[in-house]
Amino acid sequence: MEFHTTAPATGPSVPVWPVSRGYAWTVFALGFGLLLSDYMSRQVLNAVFPMLKAQWLLSDAALGSLSGVVALTVGVLTFPMSLVADRWGRVRSLLIAALLWSLATLGCAVSANYGEMFVGRLFVGIGEAAYGSVGIAVVLSIFPLTMRATLSGAFIAGGAFGSVLGVALGGAVAQVAGWRWAFAVMGLFGLVLAAVYGTVVKESRLKPQGRSADDADGTTAHEPLRGHLPRLFSSVSVISAYIGSGLQLFVAATLLAWLPSFFDRYYHMAPARAGAVAGVFALVIGIGMIAGGIASDRISATAPIRKWGVAVACSLSSLVLLSLAFRLPTGPAQLAALAAGCLLSAGTAGPAAAMVANLTPASVAATAFATLTLANSLLGLAPGPAVTGALADRIGLLGALRVVPLTAVAATVAFLIGRHWYERDLLRIDGLAARAETRTPSEVSS
Repeated sequence: MEFHTTAPATGPSVPVWPVSRGYAWTVFALGFGLLLSDYMSRQVLNAVFPMLKAQWLLSDAALGSLSGVVALTVGVLTFPMSLVADRWGRVRSLLIAALLWSLATLGCAVSANYGEMFVGRLFVGIGEAAYGSVGIAVVLSIFPLTMRATLSGAFIAGGAFGSVLGVALGGAVAQVAGWRWAFAVMGLFGLVLAAVYGTVVKESRLKPQGRSADDADGTTAHEPLRGHLPRLFSSVSVISAYIGSGLQLFVAATLLAWLPSFFDRYYHMAPARAGAVAGVFALVIGIGMIAGGIASDRISATAPIRKWGVAVACSLSSLVLLSLAFRLPTGPAQLAALAAGCLLSAGTAGPAAAMVANLTPASVAATAFATLTLANSLLGLAPGPAVTGALADRIGLLGALRVVPLTAVAATVAFLIGRHWYERDLLRIDGLAARAETRTPSEVSS
């Protein structure tokens, strides 16, 4: 596969579909559905925070750790498990992952105390570890290169939409039948969807016609880890994309985890209503992810460097809007500012994923997205809820939410550094790819 760098000077090219459009969109829909299940299982916990806090007398830090342990486990394991998926088969790996997180969610439903719940959440994280990176690698491999940012934003937005369903549906079920049934419903949904995915999606049908096992750059999926690493961290710009994406998701992860509790404590809403309202804001975050990807693809059609401008604009705007929102009194003005800040808080996801795809070889696509997932988890998704919970125990939840948006400053710096190096890194990588294509088979294998 060629590197997707700058647009051709002679005009727009015809998009190349590696597989049939219908099957590509079917795979996308089922993969998106599993991502919904992934985040429904992950975020249903946030809807029942008030119930667990009251029943088990937990601190905000303990609640935050139950949320953060999933993202932490994902971050630690996503890299090795994505390497396994690149070698063992991506579809098989996705199916096993979905079965594991669904069964672990059912285990959370029968947990008797904090310790058992923590173990259940740990196994949810193990199941989810490689899904995001491997799932998006599967999707991008069967769509035209020109759709990368749009598809990346849309696929990643499945996390926000899954959070909507997990929080809203979980809160409604918990209020009617208790918090245990909220976990049970999510686990059963995942098992059903995994069965459908395993029936419809086959590894053999995902291989583009005429594509050999080796990519155009002369690498193979079975290359040792020491061969992967230089390509995964090959430039300042790709490292900046990893870091900027992770830091910005610190903000989005905090909002997804703590907005139900925010509405419970400061707007005095019942769990079902707090979950439903928080679900609306999670939906706004997901819409922002998709919109960021679409805007990035359109704005950068003739100048790829503009992707970085989209990321910088989203990061800085979310900082201003969220800082304003959590300093306004409760009421319509605060909700409006909060909605606008949520819309932009994760708009960097699509551009960042597209930049990683452009700056790394296709042969290590799943591993590259695993590296992005690692950064997202260790810099954002894991520490966001946990650090906010620890701060909330000391300065109150509202005080903690006022501090969190400042993370966007560091994210903006990372994106600006990446923008500065992007074009020269693309030229250097294209040169390496061109030299690799001239190598003989014996040179590639040596």
